[in-house]
Amino acid sequence: MAKDTIDFSDIAPYSEAQFQEKMKSLVKEPGFLHAVGYTMPKEDVPFLIEEMLKIKNTHDFQTEVMLPFLELIAKTTTSGISLGGIKYLNPNLSYTYITNHRDIVLDASFLNLALYRRGVPTTEVAIGNNLLVYDWIEDLVRLNKSFIVKRNTGVREALTAARQLSAYIHHTILEKRESVWIAQREGRAKDSSDTTQESLIKMMALDGEGTFIERIKEINLMPVSISYEYDPNDYLKAREFLLKRRDPDYKKSQRDDLFSMETGLMQFKGKVHFQLTPRVNSRLEQIGETKDKNTAAKWIGRIIDQAIHRSYEIFDINYVAYDLLYDGNRFEARYTPEKKEEVKEYFNSQLDKVDLTDVTYEERDFMLRTMYVMYANPLKNKLKTIIGHED
Repeated sequence: MAKDTIDFSDIAPYSEAQFQEKMKSLVKEPGFLHAVGYTMPKEDVPFLIEEMLKIKNTHDFQTEVMLPFLELIAKTTTSGISLGGIKYLNPNLSYTYITNHRDIVLDASFLNLALYRRGVPTTEVAIGNNLLVYDWIEDLVRLNKSFIVKRNTGVREALTAARQLSAYIHHTILEKRESVWIAQREGRAKDSSDTTQESLIKMMALDGEGTFIERIKEINLMPVSISYEYDPNDYLKAREFLLKRRDPDYKKSQRDDLFSMETGLMQFKGKVHFQLTPRVNSRLEQIGETKDKNTAAKWIGRIIDQAIHRSYEIFDINYVAYDLLYDGNRFEARYTPEKKEEVKEYFNSQLDKVDLTDVTYEERDFMLRTMYVMYANPLKNKLKTIIGHED
């Protein structure tokens, strides 16, 4: 199907022609007003609404509202955001930034902030429709350069949605000349062991010209490694692991997802680092042409994983967690005894937030060890990639 016959209107960011109408609708939504009132003094909300109604396009919305808001979040909830690997960017190309997934809201948002600070255009952001639990959230993200990934569809609808999404990514890179952001998998890796979903690679190769490999090359995949010093949701993930241990059929509620988004947005994250890596195109030559798309997707996923794992920023808490997990002292030269005690206190204070009243000593220990695993896994994966094994 030719690209000009594919309708992107239900997934694409709002056009400039739609912008002001959608903005007028957004600022009247009680849910939006409640969310804004949670993140800023209520007496400032009317002024914000007045200013938002003056904005005429997406670029101005980002630069006048969203990016200053992210600067405020960065200032109040991080110890700084850093960006490495800027030398790998060619200003004449648009990229598909593919990253590990740590925070529901901030992975793409902070990456865009880090790029903007360096004078690099922001990306269009892929966001699953499972997170768009209210109409006003969909309006907000589509006003802010996000496009929709349709999930939880039937089998036939899933293939149609995948083809539409693939075509939109190729259209955005090649014709709109905009970069895009997409996570390497659906949902966050709860244990922080990041791997790329093969189905995601196959989706991206559904559209484009030429062979499977050539279609992937078209969209300039650039792996980006994201490292957060602290994960505000770590205790919520530990809680979820425990509830699934008690009941394998346990599933989070919509309310749980919203609380995770709120916690990730507003609580302390420490240092945050983004590391850009070379686009994968040159390494795709090593794969060669293969008629087996499964094999090709697997190898491309492995290339992305290696780039992300090799580029993690490793913090003191990661070294301490590794030694606590294995009851050893392999990395004790990397931290002080005082830092080790500080990290142990952090883990326990986070677990004190778990809102379950019937937790046994053994279950608390289980949650504690899951937190060790979360913080040790980036280090473990980096070691495997650099030296071929952990030991």
